[in-house]
Amino acid sequence: MKILVIGSGAREHAVVTALAGGAGSTGPDAMPPELHAAPGNPGIAALATCHAVDPLDGDAVAALATELAADLVVVGPEAPLVAGVADAVRAAGIPCFGPSAEAAQLEGSKAFAKDVMAQAGVPTAMAHVCATADEVADALDAFGAPYVVKDDGLAAGKGVVVTDDRAEALAHALACIGRRPGGTVLVEEYLDGPEVSLFCLSDGTTVVPLAPAQDFKRALDGDAGPNTGGMGAYSPLPWAPDDLTDEVVARVAQPTVDEMRHRGIPFVGVLYCGLALTRRGVRVIEFNARFGDPETQVVLPRLETPLAPVLLAAAQGTLDQATRLHWRPDAAVTVVVAAHGYPGSVRAGDPIDGAADAEALPGVHVLHAGTTLTDDGTLVSAGGRVLSVVGTGADIEAARAAAYAGVERIALRGSHHRSDIAARMPELPVL
Repeated sequence: MKILVIGSGAREHAVVTALAGGAGSTGPDAMPPELHAAPGNPGIAALATCHAVDPLDGDAVAALATELAADLVVVGPEAPLVAGVADAVRAAGIPCFGPSAEAAQLEGSKAFAKDVMAQAGVPTAMAHVCATADEVADALDAFGAPYVVKDDGLAAGKGVVVTDDRAEALAHALACIGRRPGGTVLVEEYLDGPEVSLFCLSDGTTVVPLAPAQDFKRALDGDAGPNTGGMGAYSPLPWAPDDLTDEVVARVAQPTVDEMRHRGIPFVGVLYCGLALTRRGVRVIEFNARFGDPETQVVLPRLETPLAPVLLAAAQGTLDQATRLHWRPDAAVTVVVAAHGYPGSVRAGDPIDGAADAEALPGVHVLHAGTTLTDDGTLVSAGGRVLSVVGTGADIEAARAAAYAGVERIALRGSHHRSDIAARMPELPVL
């Protein structure tokens, strides 16, 4: 099997690693797939042939997939999905794992997602869609603190503000509204309880859940500081209810996929369910239309079943016939090493030392995100989240120890990371 993965982050590095580590089929002649990436990164280049193609250019991606005679294209980031890259690939007659531009509006427009959830009867937070300062002010006063304000469009995981400061909430809302013509924001009720991420694979009809994970959005220890795209994650969740996955599929994922199909917009790819386990039960915080980052980095290492045939089955509409997923009992923890200034203005071009030393440690894997090579072959920073250091072990404590041992081997001037990823398990609210 020949697979082209679109993207250049740690999520795509995790996907490529999983594809490379599992055979392309489960038969006696199973062979690892031939892997390509566009544009990829220095870490991905160790496992796949990288191509300098703009991931937002659907025609260019489709042309590359055709030239390669790819059997499957996997689109990683949200921006290419919203831009219609999956549509262009499918129009070229190549199976694609990733939703159409119309279906990707589940992530591209939070207002659209709320409408789908309302029609499907999916439990979520009450919300007001606001387009003016007066509407925002009224909504903030209606819900009260803590205030939750979400950009209606894509914001790379940094479009949400949760604060007790009304002025901060209002300022964020107005900034979001002014970001694009006709801009809107959602002002929502605050959902108490711990958050959970659950990826569900879909072929437009069938839903297959992966293992749940929990990520850490705030930049600093103790969940302080601004929101980021994610500073770390872990899986499994020993504290979560045993029936959580079944409940989310039955009450959230399957009804959403059914509603999308009824609208004539079949959802093919990953439905990322961002959830809060509240006193009133499970509530959807948000949907994403792709694998989450950094949760992918801890979910896929635990998958024992080969990934390639499962993604191909989803792309071809035969997920109901795919092999049942099996999971390793081991735990995984990832810690993000971020560049100086992240999540604000970041500094690029700082040399990265020790990544190979970290990779050599037992149970440690280093996934590249914001990295590049200079002309002389030096690995340097080239983005906000630079590396995801993944540790695996028999339990969360062992996996966490491995991840932080890897982080300690890495030197990046001005970098920062959280020291408390997976340090404490949350308590469920009393229902």
